[in-house]
Amino acid sequence: MSPRTERLPVFVYGTLRPGGFYHPSYLLGRTTAEEPATLRGAVLHEGPGYPYALEQDGAEIGAGTDAGAGTDVDVEPGVVHGELMTLVEDGYERVLDALDQLEEYRPGDPSSLYLRAVRDVTRTRDGETVRAWVYLAAPRLAARLRAEGRVIAGGDWFTR
Repeated sequence: MSPRTERLPVFVYGTLRPGGFYHPSYLLGRTTAEEPATLRGAVLHEGPGYPYALEQDGAEIGAGTDAGAGTDVDVEPGVVHGELMTLVEDGYERVLDALDQLEEYRPGDPSSLYLRAVRDVTRTRDGETVRAWVYLAAPRLAARLRAEGRVIAGGDWFTR
């Protein structure tokens, strides 16, 4: 991580959420707050054992559970549900570096699975918009998921 990387909270929506497989190893005891939040303008796709958030291009709206299939499933367009994780100040870089490794995010590497980007998320408790790091499907993978992936109806990995 660059010394100039902003110390923002991290929005997580899959296995890093409390109760998720990777939460104990990567985030438990390394946060000062964990709050329900939503990411708008994105859809959630099934992955092999974990989800991918893709920024919405309009094609997914009303796509049902199969992207492009046109089925009539109740999908909340453009909302991904997750948690806003405020990382401890002491060790922030170490935690973010570990998350980058887990998410196979390597800046500038086209083989990365995810990109880490700054996006606005909305805290559920008060509706406040907060800037946060979000791991989004990298372009190659996003294109494949849009073509043949499966959208998670309702945008919540835990209630799929």
